[in-house]
Amino acid sequence: MIFASKKLTLPDPSQALRGRDTGMPVKNKHFVSGNPIVPPFPANLKEAFFGMGCFWGVERKFWQQAGVYSTAVGYSGGYTKNPTYDEVCTGLTGHNEVVKVIFDPAIISYNDLLRLFWQSHNPIQGMQQGNDIGTQYRSGIYTNNPEQLDQALESKQVYQQRLTQAGFKFITTEIIPLDIFYYAEEYHQQYLAKEPMGYCGLRGLGVDYAEC
Repeated sequence: MIFASKKLTLPDPSQALRGRDTGMPVKNKHFVSGNPIVPPFPANLKEAFFGMGCFWGVERKFWQQAGVYSTAVGYSGGYTKNPTYDEVCTGLTGHNEVVKVIFDPAIISYNDLLRLFWQSHNPIQGMQQGNDIGTQYRSGIYTNNPEQLDQALESKQVYQQRLTQAGFKFITTEIIPLDIFYYAEEYHQQYLAKEPMGYCGLRGLGVDYAEC
């Protein structure tokens, strides 16, 4: 998922691509679980949104967890309305590659998801993840409510202490309230279940998340 354009700074909103009024058509059935990926979902479930680099491997990481009902990949954190993948890769939409996680908090908590988030990727690289370079590969947490925002910010402090103890630099993760989640193209949904030998660059730093 490496394109020739490797933008390292977010565009000014006035310079962002305009986009379109029509969203991406997707099949409302998870390729692995068979559960829907588009709401409505059962009332007991919650949603969380994470950016950790290439969304193919990130989505697989989350759908493998007990208590995760469904997942989907898409774009958040930018300006362009209903962007395409190619547009996101230009760096002119401001969007990040994001995974939407629908989970049962009675089985897996939001803090459990945050632990998985921090341990499964490199949150100190800025606008890249491994060899994938560009604004769409930045580390990000996009929250649904004030409680999630508080938990995410607290978890960042916890993990920063762990990283500092291990000799690593400062976290660059973007933590902001979710504006809107745009579904990515159908072929991206659950990609690594459809193409098991497909690219996955997901790598952590080998530092456990734990209360200090």
